[in-house]
Amino acid sequence: MIGGGKNSPRTQKGRIMDKRHFDIELDNLREKLVLMASKVELLINQSIESIRRKDVSIAQAVLGMDKEINLLEIEIEEAAIALIARHQPAAGDLRFLIGAIKINNDLERIGDHGVNIAQNAVVLAALPDVKPLADLPWMAGLAIGMLKDSLDSFISADPGKARDVCTRDDQVDELKDQIIRVVLTYMMEKPDFISHGLTLILVSRNLERIADLATDISEEAIYIHQGKVIKHGIEKQSG
Repeated sequence: MIGGGKNSPRTQKGRIMDKRHFDIELDNLREKLVLMASKVELLINQSIESIRRKDVSIAQAVLGMDKEINLLEIEIEEAAIALIARHQPAAGDLRFLIGAIKINNDLERIGDHGVNIAQNAVVLAALPDVKPLADLPWMAGLAIGMLKDSLDSFISADPGKARDVCTRDDQVDELKDQIIRVVLTYMMEKPDFISHGLTLILVSRNLERIADLATDISEEAIYIHQGKVIKHGIEKQSG
C-alpha cells in the first residue's frame, strides 16, 4: 500500500488538515457566542431603558431582538453538537464546547427575562411614577454589571472576574427582597396600587433571575478556563 499506513505522510497530512478545519470551526463558534452575548446584553439594557424612560417603542423593539437571539441560540447549539460528534475533541476543547452549549442556553434564557421586563415596561409606562420604582434602576445596574462581567470573564479567560461575579449574587437577592417589602407596604396602604405593585415585583424577580444566570455563566467560565466545577458551594477539579 502506498501512503496508506497509519503514520504515513498522507495520513498525517489528513490529521493536520482536520485539526485546522476544527480550529476554524471552533473560532467561528466562539465568534457567534460573543455575538450572542453582545445581543443579549443590548436587549437587557434596552429593556431597562424602556422602564427608565417609560418608552413603549423601546420595549416593542426588544421583542424583535429576542427573535434574533432565539435563532442564533439554535444555530450555536447545532454547531457545537456537530463539532463534538465529528471531531470528538478532548480536554480543553471539549470543556469549551460543553461550556459553550450551557452558556448559550443561559444567554437565551436571560433574553427571555429581558423580554418579560420590556412587557412590564409597557404596563408601567401608563402608570404614574412611585418611590419603589426608584430602586429598580439600582438593582438593574447590579444585575447588568454581573452579566457584563460574567461575559467578559468568559471572553477574556479571566476566572478571577468570574469568581467575583459569584460573590455579588447575594447583593441582588437582598435588594429584590427590599424592593418587595417596600412595594407590599405601598400595596397595603393604597389598594389602587396593587396592579402597579405586582408589576414592579415581577420586574425585580426577572432581574434576580438575570443575576442568577450571570452567576451560572461565571461558573461555566471557570469550568472552561480552569477545569474546576463550582456549584452549590462546592468546588472540585473536573475529571
